[in-house]
Amino acid sequence: MIDFHSHILPGIDDGSKSVEETLQLLRMLSDQGIKIVCATPHFNADRISVDDFLEKRTASYNSLEGILTDDLPEIRQGAEVAYYEGISRMESLSKLCIEGTGLLLIEMPFTAWTEFTVQEIIQLSCSGNMRIVLAHIERYLPYLKKSVLNRILETDILLQVNASFFNDFPTRRKALKMLKNGDIQLFGSDCHNTSVRPPKLSDALCIVEKKMGAEYLDDMFGYWFSLFKK
Repeated sequence: MIDFHSHILPGIDDGSKSVEETLQLLRMLSDQGIKIVCATPHFNADRISVDDFLEKRTASYNSLEGILTDDLPEIRQGAEVAYYEGISRMESLSKLCIEGTGLLLIEMPFTAWTEFTVQEIIQLSCSGNMRIVLAHIERYLPYLKKSVLNRILETDILLQVNASFFNDFPTRRKALKMLKNGDIQLFGSDCHNTSVRPPKLSDALCIVEKKMGAEYLDDMFGYWFSLFKK
């Protein structure tokens, strides 16, 4: 299994605060059957340059040297990129893709999206050098008109959801409906720590298996691994 969204790198954002906590998170993910975890710390273009972010991310990753044993999930470095008007003109944006893939995880505004925003994110998805993934799409649903969501679904943009969308009873029916309709492609724990926001991806996948069947889950896993370069 792959966790497409996490904040496990220590000391870089509001996620893991230490190497020790990162190790705990990796062990929790391993216990849940996760083989690859995408480390996607927050990136905000108005706060830091791409090069400075990458340097900071590398330093955080290198601090884990010595604890990354074979029994722990493989870490693929990436970013959760905050959308802003003009992001399509941002230089070096592709450097923030998840390592070994052309997937760029973008966090969209938690407000109604303007027509400019919708057009720009679709335009970015057509650039050809990366594939856009919208982070935790369930969080934007209260702000999105159905027509806007349908426009996004007509593109090759991928939608990632957090495990909590399935784990939380009030949203579970909506999550399963979107999955059955083919509206959801990728899952993430969006874990930040071992207490308030721990990884619970396996719980969500158990719900999916119960409702959709083991064969469906196997096909989904196969698709996930196909997104990574050999």
